[in-house]
Amino acid sequence: MGDEQMAEHSDISDRNCEFQVFVKPVGAGCNLRCSYCYYLDKEHLREASPGLRMSDEVLTEYIRQHIHASGGQESFFSWHGGEPMMAGPGFYRRVMEIQKRLAPEGCTILNGMQTNATLIDEEWGRFLSKEGFYVGVSLDGPERFHNSNRKRADGSRTFTEVMRGLDILRSYGVPHEILCVVNSENMHAPLEVYRFFKSLGVPFITFLPLVERQGNNAAGVTARSVRPADFGRFLSAIFDEWIENDIGKIKVQVFEEALRTAFGQEHTICIFKPVCGAVPVVEMNGDFYSCDHFVDEEHRIGNIMESTLEMLLDHPRQMAFGEAKKATLPRYCMECGVLEMCNGECPKNRFVSTPDGEPGLNYLCEGYRQFFNHCRPFVSEVARVWKGGF
Repeated sequence: MGDEQMAEHSDISDRNCEFQVFVKPVGAGCNLRCSYCYYLDKEHLREASPGLRMSDEVLTEYIRQHIHASGGQESFFSWHGGEPMMAGPGFYRRVMEIQKRLAPEGCTILNGMQTNATLIDEEWGRFLSKEGFYVGVSLDGPERFHNSNRKRADGSRTFTEVMRGLDILRSYGVPHEILCVVNSENMHAPLEVYRFFKSLGVPFITFLPLVERQGNNAAGVTARSVRPADFGRFLSAIFDEWIENDIGKIKVQVFEEALRTAFGQEHTICIFKPVCGAVPVVEMNGDFYSCDHFVDEEHRIGNIMESTLEMLLDHPRQMAFGEAKKATLPRYCMECGVLEMCNGECPKNRFVSTPDGEPGLNYLCEGYRQFFNHCRPFVSEVARVWKGGF
């Protein structure tokens, strides 16, 4: 496609305008070997690709197609890995050049990056600040929790390097958030973890429950996986402190999502949406996969060098993948009082059976039911006040 074709926008579906792509400039390449990383086993995809990072040809075509599929008004690029910083600052300077060249007049370009922060130095700080990147940093809490799972291949710890990276982001005024994986170690210390993040002045926190399959039965998860009831208690304890001291000061993603139901708003993240499929992956060679948790041959929909991002987003197999989330909900979920807050969460976690034996229940159901019922009185009160109740 030539540059001039970007000015002739076709009709873009509402679905396409809401998509977010996790683009992998170095595939599964990473300088760490975190014990729970689910993407390390995708290294073979990188080994099968020419070079160690996305080629200029694929990069240019991806950016062109992403802007077009976004409708030319606002385009948000999400750079993921592996560790996306392994591509180097020069790669992202090239990204900036291409985005500025291809963006039509009036189009706003935004960039976000998810990183382990160990590679952040002064050069990165200056670049990220200048180009207005939003950065997500993986940090599992205080040192004893973080170092338990987030290590290098030689077993060396990373907490000190992550904190140095955070300091640099703060010193350059780079907007950032924390992504904390809740696992069997930190799940028993919710307030210690939360207060640690508060001490860092972090404005936005996301808690990601660790669920690792091991075997095919209900108990088939690894020892380091979070336990459902403990996850519910973890969120509830933090919610109570947040309500008491931090509402309006700190955004906690799962709390914000629960509160959206008070205003009749749709969820903003895929795990709580009734239908998923709008957060696909584009690998370093241009392959398009249904979801970051389903990067396998079954869920490879195509390649952006052979098709368009717009067509891949609306491909029948991609649409069916997204619709299956709602279509396969057990009756137990459909009758649940907090269904609108949860919607069955992520399909990757729906591998246990309901109390009456129906398959497809989310492994984390007990925890989410506990938390959403815990916060529901507050959400209901917010809804009542918002609607003009007294």
